[in-house]
Amino acid sequence: MTAATEEPEGTPTIGVLLRDWRERAGLSQLELALRADSSARHISFIETGRTAPSRDMVLKLATTLDVPIRERNTLLLSAGFAPAFAATPLDDPALDQVRGALERMVAAYEPYPALVLDGCYTVVAANQGIAALLEGVAPRLLEPPLNAMRITLHPEGLAPRIRNLAAWRGHLLDQMSRQLALHRSRALRALHDEVAAYPMPEPVSDGDAAHPADPVESRFALPMVIEHGGQILSFLSTIATFNTPLDVTVSELAVETFLPADPATAKALHGTG
Repeated sequence: MTAATEEPEGTPTIGVLLRDWRERAGLSQLELALRADSSARHISFIETGRTAPSRDMVLKLATTLDVPIRERNTLLLSAGFAPAFAATPLDDPALDQVRGALERMVAAYEPYPALVLDGCYTVVAANQGIAALLEGVAPRLLEPPLNAMRITLHPEGLAPRIRNLAAWRGHLLDQMSRQLALHRSRALRALHDEVAAYPMPEPVSDGDAAHPADPVESRFALPMVIEHGGQILSFLSTIATFNTPLDVTVSELAVETFLPADPATAKALHGTG
């Protein structure tokens, strides 16, 4: 998934920020210079504040370092330039086409679960496959705006029915930690700390679906294994984002889909199991 939202106060200088992104990428000043068609001396001067980079140079270095769109705006502001990328509200008419396409996409994925998330895991759109799995979730967790992390990990959410909760919870927290390493987002940090503090609930048995907790192994990818309607369902999760987005909001949208990990789950979702 992608991360997002507000910037903290006291943003560092452009030199400090660029050095941080370069070091995260594991590049030396010379390696970055070669990739950006510059010189190690020029990169050094920018990082130490001896040279003020041009707007084009900031964008070129940001592209070379694969800096997220929102953070490219931060780099430009730190260098004294206006942001290059708009952050259009999702409900703006300008994004009607994007929203419509995403809604059609998740609807077409039925009966398999699919949803669209923003950078802080707020649910933007979801299909009936997701809705079916939410049976039994506490009503307060389903009040707008829905948050996928809270619904999944809260003791009154899906967590008690996830049979491999320890592994799946670890995967989600690791995913958020990786995002936080790339995005300085107070909102995402607060969400991470909140869900990480949730207590581990006791697993519940759903009819004939009694099953030991955390028994799941996979040769290919970690599945989410959940009890639903007296059956054990197993899903592999995939995430899709827009290529080369030019808007902050669009860059932080992600479509998460859940593919049946075994024939029994596929049959159950198609009503043939």
